[in-house]
Amino acid sequence: MKTRILYILVFALGISGFAHAQLNKYKYIIVPKKFDAFKEVNEYQTSTLIKYYFAENGFNVVYDDALPIDLAGNRCTGLVADVIDESGMFSTKIFISLKDCQNKEVFRSLEGKSKIKDFGAAYKEAIQNAFVSFAGMGYSYDPDAATENKNSETVTLSYKNDVKTVEPKSTAQVIEQKATPEEQVYKSVEPIPSSIVSGDVDVLYAQAIPSGYQLVDNTPKVVLTLQETSMQYVFMTEYEGNNAVVFLQDGQWMLEYSVDGKKQQKKLNIKF
Repeated sequence: MKTRILYILVFALGISGFAHAQLNKYKYIIVPKKFDAFKEVNEYQTSTLIKYYFAENGFNVVYDDALPIDLAGNRCTGLVADVIDESGMFSTKIFISLKDCQNKEVFRSLEGKSKIKDFGAAYKEAIQNAFVSFAGMGYSYDPDAATENKNSETVTLSYKNDVKTVEPKSTAQVIEQKATPEEQVYKSVEPIPSSIVSGDVDVLYAQAIPSGYQLVDNTPKVVLTLQETSMQYVFMTEYEGNNAVVFLQDGQWMLEYSVDGKKQQKKLNIKF
């Protein structure tokens, strides 16, 4: 498994209240129509796709040329998205970065990678893979946290596919957003809880290895390889050829991954 972890952000489904609160302080994600890494506006549909995936994960996302009045009056209520392009001759590699109004990086995603030769398809796949970092974050804007944030420093959290609508899980009203190459609209709706895919309940036994753990079944067969992060009870892994995360939520181990752009969760029974 080739997973380079440059920065560690915890998927905040009760995993880390601190990390969850960091992004909850910001009301908006601002997506430029043109990223510095590209020559053309919305080249390879990068802006369109990134706006969609943020909306898919429950964020209030806007383009940089269509700011709401409150955001235009106070840019510090939003984070600006950027694409860090580290592509080489044989593969496309990108990271999604979020910076505050002082241009300080608050969050950087996992590496999104693709070996597809067609640039358009490659960037689409790479962006999709990078957004595994946002899966299950459960973002919900917290005005109280935003007020507290005015008197505190920004804390950097380190971390070492096309479009089908998926409703984010939330206990408060959220913004449903639709993003396709042809259409960008949003409307206020009541949330629809996301479903969890039932997984195998067979016991998986954790065996320590230099980089973390390998999970084996009764065969014994290695089912997953877990790579440790800087956060307790959070592991990076690879599932069905894509980046995924294993984390502990309310006493239950969960595997979160993406299938055709849709977030899926699977329960795991792990014995350490």
